[in-house]
Amino acid sequence: MALALARARRGRGRTFPNPSVGAVVFRGDRVLGAGTTRPAGGAHAEIAALQAAERAHGKRALRGAEMAVTLEPCCHTGRTPPCTRAILNAGLRRVWVGMRDPNHPVRGRGLAALRRGGVRVELGVRAEQCREHHRGFVSLCERGRPWVTLKLAATLDGRIATRTGESRWITGSPARRAVHRLRAGVDAVAVGSETALADDPELTARVGRRIAHRPVRVLFDSRLRVPRTSKLYTQARSHPTWVVCGARAAGRRAAEAAGVRLLSAPLRDGHVDVEAGLAVLGEAGLTHLLVEGGGNLAASLLRAQLVDEIHWFVAPALLGGDARPALGSLAIEKLAQAVALEDVRMRRVGSDWHLEARVAAKARRGGTR
Repeated sequence: MALALARARRGRGRTFPNPSVGAVVFRGDRVLGAGTTRPAGGAHAEIAALQAAERAHGKRALRGAEMAVTLEPCCHTGRTPPCTRAILNAGLRRVWVGMRDPNHPVRGRGLAALRRGGVRVELGVRAEQCREHHRGFVSLCERGRPWVTLKLAATLDGRIATRTGESRWITGSPARRAVHRLRAGVDAVAVGSETALADDPELTARVGRRIAHRPVRVLFDSRLRVPRTSKLYTQARSHPTWVVCGARAAGRRAAEAAGVRLLSAPLRDGHVDVEAGLAVLGEAGLTHLLVEGGGNLAASLLRAQLVDEIHWFVAPALLGGDARPALGSLAIEKLAQAVALEDVRMRRVGSDWHLEARVAAKARRGGTR
């Protein structure tokens, strides 16, 4: 199962709306084949592992072998045939499963289909690790929205730009490389219109100058204020870009002509209702969303208890009270209302610090772990 989890991690951010599953076919301590879920429409991990084992050892070697898989095999026909049928046809004798499929219409049915076919099923191997890896898919199935990771980079006094707006670069290159690694493991990266107007970001995951991953770029822009000359629009045909906006926003036709996908959400106080916006993104299949700013979008998500995880990069510098804050208003009047963090970890990245934490269950809705 450890090897299956390692294979599953290879596919993070590249398989939505399917979860990134890992599977290993083995006999005793000998690995016959391993697989990772391929992009939507491609083979699931179980099929990929069976195919790899058959190519390497022949079909007969599969009979009586075993499989470890991070998530319950599917038993229904979608874009691909049922994985349970392929497992039964291959003649495997036992399947070790990390966790049940959290999608309630299919939950447990794959396990039952295997057992009816004479396959011994062992459930709950490294269950916590598997649930942690599949937390985005779990969130989508149980809460109807993607897992939300909030990333912020600020000075020690919590500022993201000088009073004149200069922000590049608050943190050093090692911290920026860490951010690109975060981007490489998610379905989508989101910003608000204020960040798009100020920074004109590309929101790709890069290694040096090479683009390693193109997550969906999500722009929260209620009134479609961001100009069509921005990179989010000019690169939309090669880098998928989704814009969450009001249903009556002016310029919708021009935005769609530029190649972006518009997702309509109701407004609240003139801005996109973030809870509804996340629900729309969930309906579109996103399982893990990395939010990179700005301060008002971040504060809106925190106020609505919709942030699950925080990555805060802290630079050893001070900009003062007239500089721009990392967060907008949280409308907190009592200390007991503060957003509490748990499972806090800190590490050095160059001259900066990287704080990683979960938002405490009382400060987020659903509390999926």
